[in-house]
Amino acid sequence: MRHRVGHRKLGRITPHRMALLRNLATALFERERIRTTLMKAKELRPYAERLITLARREDDRLHARRLAGRELQDRTVMKKLFDDLGARFAARPGGYTRILRLGPRRGDGAEMAIVELIGSEYKPEKKGDEKGKKGAAPSAKGEGEGAEKPSGKDAAGKGGAAKGAGKGAGRKKVAEPEA
Repeated sequence: MRHRVGHRKLGRITPHRMALLRNLATALFERERIRTTLMKAKELRPYAERLITLARREDDRLHARRLAGRELQDRTVMKKLFDDLGARFAARPGGYTRILRLGPRRGDGAEMAIVELIGSEYKPEKKGDEKGKKGAAPSAKGEGEGAEKPSGKDAAGKGGAAKGAGKGAGRKKVAEPEA
C-alpha cells in the first residue's frame, strides 16, 4: 500500500526525476503552456508553484533568487520568473497553474495534459487576426509572390496532401501546368 508516500517516481531514479522536473519547470516558465503526460503534470504543479512563491517574495529577494537558481539554470527564465511572473501573481494567494486533460496519447495510450500558468489562456481571436494579417501581407509585397504561394499549396494538395491521395495525385497536378 502507498500510504503517506510523498511523490510519484515516474519510473526514474532520483537525479533523473529532478532533472526532468527542472526541465519541465523551465519550459513552463519560458512558454507559459506545455503539453506533457498527466502524471508528469501532477508532479510538476507543486514544484513550479513553489518556485513562483519564491518569486513573489518581497522581504528577502536575493536569497529567494539564489534558492530558485538552484533549480533553474537558465538566466533568462530566472529573470522572467522574478520580474514578470512574480509581479503577475503578487496578489494571488496560490494556485498559479492549471492542468487540462487531453485524453490518451495515440502511440502508447498515456494520458496527456496541458499545464499552463493562470493568465496565459488560449485566445482564439488572436489567431484569427494573425491569419488576416498573413493573407494581407502577400498582396502588399507583390502579386507575383502571392500568386506563387497558392499554386504551390494546390500542387501539394491544399497545404498537406491527404494519405489517400498518394504520390500519383501529386504528379498529375504538377504535370498539368507543364503540358
